[in-house]
Amino acid sequence: MVAELVRLGHEVVALGIKGRGVPGVRLLRYAPKAPARVSDVSEARDFEAKIVRGMACAQAMAQLQAEGFVPDTVVAHPGWGESLFCKDVWPTARLIMFAEFFYSASGADYNFDPEFAHDSLSARARLRLKNSVHLQALHAADAVYSPTQWQRSQLPPEYLAKTSVIFDGIDTRAVAPQPQASIHLRRDKLTLTVADEVITFVNRNLEPYRGFHAFMRALPDMLQQRPQAHCLIVGQDDVSYGTPPKSGGTWREVMLAEVGQRLPMERVHFLGRLAYDDYLRVIQISRCHVYLTYPFVLSWSCLEAMSAGRVVVASNTGPVQEVITHGVNGLLFDFFDTDALVNQVVSVLAAPDNYAHLGRQARQTVLEKYDLQSRCLPQLLALLGVQSSPE
Repeated sequence: MVAELVRLGHEVVALGIKGRGVPGVRLLRYAPKAPARVSDVSEARDFEAKIVRGMACAQAMAQLQAEGFVPDTVVAHPGWGESLFCKDVWPTARLIMFAEFFYSASGADYNFDPEFAHDSLSARARLRLKNSVHLQALHAADAVYSPTQWQRSQLPPEYLAKTSVIFDGIDTRAVAPQPQASIHLRRDKLTLTVADEVITFVNRNLEPYRGFHAFMRALPDMLQQRPQAHCLIVGQDDVSYGTPPKSGGTWREVMLAEVGQRLPMERVHFLGRLAYDDYLRVIQISRCHVYLTYPFVLSWSCLEAMSAGRVVVASNTGPVQEVITHGVNGLLFDFFDTDALVNQVVSVLAAPDNYAHLGRQARQTVLEKYDLQSRCLPQLLALLGVQSSPE
């Protein structure tokens, strides 16, 4: 969206702590300073940290205002507090909020997985307080947008009327089937192509929120039943969501300690973080892409695998059910049903021709509903009140 706004001649300024620059966009960085003393009330510390970030961002906005810059529109993600004081600096600017996720003690990620359940009054209080910045943002916003219907449905009912559903958009021209794709694993002296039995699994970070533990527990049986199959696992060892293992170390180390002795490690390839083009080739050679998630935000990798025409086996959780219909454009299974996951993946690997239509229909779904150029970008520009023009 930013690149398109620049192309159309708009002045775009970005505020951020980190992040890479975008051609044609001024990036003004700000640095929150931790308070000398944090709150004695442990439940208040998260909100206190977000106030600190909000004030640092507001001071950066005030610097812009002092230079004479007054935006027509501000687009903000409220989750870490940056948007708290937008209207106090620029009261006349139209404020658009990106509603990625609103926390709830039921029906979403909280205590979804019994293995890591931690329900308590204090935990629920922290969860309620996490929504403080979201409620402030929703109240102040002139318009709101959310990537999926399921994510929108988590918002308080009183804010739904001003909330649109607009996904970020998939570049279906770049993320497309590629019959000639291949990937060379130098360390293993191995080249894999679309002709090989390849299982793929992608997370930003390998962790339970995205079902890494469930996938790893199913993997030994998958590879035992398909002795020619290889598994490519993309992701780092940090934590994006949830918490690190209580025992220390990484979730990869924990799961390898649990199931590693049953795995043919010469056929299990942990690729870490990849450059985008390398990641894309991994997806393009996949015979079966596995995607799991708690009821939480939808990963781009799920829709990118669909856009690449892959057969996706995914957990039957929100918002996955919104994009995949079982037997139509993918296969769904219960998040906790290891046998179902194994059986579906093995079936796809064994008889790819029987499931190829799912990959074709998956791509069609993305083309019709989530394509960047024809669907999502025009919707985003319309939300901003910007008239697009042909390239």
